Amino acid sequence: MKHPLLLLAAVLLTPLASQAADTAAKPNVIIVMVDDAGYGDYSCHGNPVAKTPNVDKLHDESVRFSDFHVAPMCTPTRSQLLTGVDCLRNGASVVHGSRMLLRPDLPTVADIFAANGYRTGEFGKWHLGDNYPFRPQDRGFQDVLYFNSAFIGESDDAWCNDYLDPWLRHANGKPVKFKGYITDILFTEAMTWMDQQHKGGEPFFCYLPLNLIHTPLIVPEKYCEPYKDQTPDHQKILGMLANVDENMGRLDAFLRQSGLRDNTIVIFLNDNGSAHMSDLYNAGMRGSKGSPWEGGHRSPLFVRWPAGGLRPSGEVPGLAQVQDLVPTLIGLCGLKQTLDAKFDGTNLAPVLLNAGQEPPDRILVIAPGDPPKPRPGIDLAQKPFTVMWGRWRLVEKALYDLATDPGQQKNLIAEQPEIAAKLSAAYAQWWKGVEPWTTKRSALIVGDDHENPTTLLPSTQYDTKCLSPEMLRKGTYTMDQWLIQVARDGNYEFTLRRWPQEASTAISGTVPAWNSALGNCPLSAGKAFPIVKARLSVGDFKGEKDVVPSDTFVSFTVPLKQGQTMLRGTFLDDQGKEICGAYYVSVHRLDRVPEKKVTHFRKKNLFQNL
Repeated sequence: MKHPLLLLAAVLLTPLASQAADTAAKPNVIIVMVDDAGYGDYSCHGNPVAKTPNVDKLHDESVRFSDFHVAPMCTPTRSQLLTGVDCLRNGASVVHGSRMLLRPDLPTVADIFAANGYRTGEFGKWHLGDNYPFRPQDRGFQDVLYFNSAFIGESDDAWCNDYLDPWLRHANGKPVKFKGYITDILFTEAMTWMDQQHKGGEPFFCYLPLNLIHTPLIVPEKYCEPYKDQTPDHQKILGMLANVDENMGRLDAFLRQSGLRDNTIVIFLNDNGSAHMSDLYNAGMRGSKGSPWEGGHRSPLFVRWPAGGLRPSGEVPGLAQVQDLVPTLIGLCGLKQTLDAKFDGTNLAPVLLNAGQEPPDRILVIAPGDPPKPRPGIDLAQKPFTVMWGRWRLVEKALYDLATDPGQQKNLIAEQPEIAAKLSAAYAQWWKGVEPWTTKRSALIVGDDHENPTTLLPSTQYDTKCLSPEMLRKGTYTMDQWLIQVARDGNYEFTLRRWPQEASTAISGTVPAWNSALGNCPLSAGKAFPIVKARLSVGDFKGEKDVVPSDTFVSFTVPLKQGQTMLRGTFLDDQGKEICGAYYVSVHRLDRVPEKKVTHFRKKNLFQNL
């Protein structure tokens, strides 16, 4: 099988793609990605309950890839969409910990568009790191509006953040209060930004990754009204999807009224399979979000460009994957590739421009996740995976023919040993290419002038699972360490907190119960703990300090040398027993550094073996 990293962006600019660029100079690009919706969640794909007329309209007007696949989880899909590189190679392969951090040295699609004279904007869920150099403003996006981590109200986000009147962040990283419902805000701000670029004569690349229909299930009641015959959760999920659909209609009306519609490429997809409604309707597929089955990773991919000379709207057969989007956009827009970018995806611009042409006959692998720690007797390759080739699916040790068995119920591995062997060999070759990267991690930067001080957040702890706000309040989670890169020698102040700074709550104290302004999202009161000491371990330093009942934080000043180290902060009781971690640690380099010594960590490869 052809090694994917031999595919260079520079050779992807085919004559057909150049013809598209000549037809319409510098087209605008909008990518809308829905969170946690499945292929079967839209009425255009046969859902008998959901009402999505605006998505259906885009479906009818678009070239549609009917066998398009993303990762079965959100972070790896986002990392692959932005880089065109497999998630186990790009560093962001799971939804938490140091494995949700996108390699700083990899160029993103925003870097590429910005280098070609585009204005770039990101509006919505980022989920690839919330500290420098991992934030959207560090990754090629000149204008941003986002929230921290996986969902609004998560432990890394603004304290008690809500879908109604949320706190969101611009490029300076500081939260700003907005009025309205989250999806409405994101679309309004994105459309305002697009209008500004258009009036200023600048082409734009707009990335609009939504947080709906991800939990928590918070939505105005009016959107749920048409679904009162459904279960309470399905009412909310369908209501959230109705809000997304309404905003897709707003976007289309804006593009028409502003004169942008003809020369704007609109791309629509999901970030994984259905998280909530596969039991209601799943388009005949098996599996949902997180699974290696078809329902876990198949997504719509709609592409519309009225002035671009695309083939007539309709279905395109043949396998395609989210890694294809970066090289395809380079080809469609005729971009010059001056950055050192190599892709695992393929340029599908010729397919979009030529009726009758299909994606190349390829074997594709889906295998996100956190590989098991290497130890004797553990084969790193034995993790959940799917190998796809045409109608065939090898899911771990089972083989399915989707042409006769779309629900993946009959294992044909005994009847088709040659097919199984071919796909197994392809997986082994693919794994050989990604395996060297599976033992590497990105470190969080402390002491750099781009973000000083910086706050280390719960979900970026080294091997953490997602730390929900309920877990934080109950104190049931004990992880307390981060992998950090000390930017330069100096004196550093470490401030340890159990609660985020804006909670203004004592380390040993409690926080009140909370609920969304729209209801249905209750959080428990925080649990008080008999904390009397704080312990910090970083570099060669190990120290403890007393905690009195009124303390909201404890600080240590530590001299550190440049380089990587582990940081651990813990709170203890009067017997010296560890009670919980210091979930929030602020790190401030106290020494002034001459400007000539400032390091730009985007230019360094911090993705290293441990």
